[in-house]
Amino acid sequence: MFEDVSIILNDLFLERLNYFIYVVLLLIGLHAMISKNNFIKKLIGMCIFQTAIILFYVSIGVKDGATIPIYLPEHDPHGEQAYAAGGPEALTVEQVASYANPLPHVLMLTAIVVGVATLGLALALCQKIYEGYGTVEEDELMVKLEKEDAVHRKPPTRTAGKSTSKPKASSRAKRAASGPAGKTTASKSTKSSGARKTKAPSKKAPVKKTPVKKTVRKSTPKKGDSK
Repeated sequence: MFEDVSIILNDLFLERLNYFIYVVLLLIGLHAMISKNNFIKKLIGMCIFQTAIILFYVSIGVKDGATIPIYLPEHDPHGEQAYAAGGPEALTVEQVASYANPLPHVLMLTAIVVGVATLGLALALCQKIYEGYGTVEEDELMVKLEKEDAVHRKPPTRTAGKSTSKPKASSRAKRAASGPAGKTTASKSTKSSGARKTKAPSKKAPVKKTPVKKTVRKSTPKKGDSK
């Protein structure tokens, strides 16, 4: 019985100790991202989480006694040495197994680049948040944001039953208010302008009328008329 337990422990902790370490790192990073209120601590947890995943995938691609995934000269289908010997040699199953799998390593190179870019952007956002609100704590930031929302959503205050902001009178009310008064002022203004425009009649000297003498013409008798 003790031999079986020792075999199990050997398989779990000694031969696969690296995987156990990666799982522990992953849990530490996940705990920091969820439980911490400080944004910088959250970013540190995210970096630990990403590192654990990268190490896990690199460990999967490792083979004992394997070589880099590059053809040997005698197996290269495009090499001059293989064609000089009459053509490239076909790879056997053992030779294929001796090459390491390059796919996990290539993917993790991409993950490292993306992780660095994400970390830089997150740190820049934390700096802007600290400049704007003076804190990087999540709970304090939420309180300040709620206060700002309450200030913007606050209705206009009223004092003694009267609102501070005077309502704008409608156009109809303005016309009704300025009805008779407006007419009187308009009539006064027209009268004054009419008085200014009309000029007083100039007095002319009286014209003396001269009597017209009527002349009477006498008719002369024509020849041949009877006397």
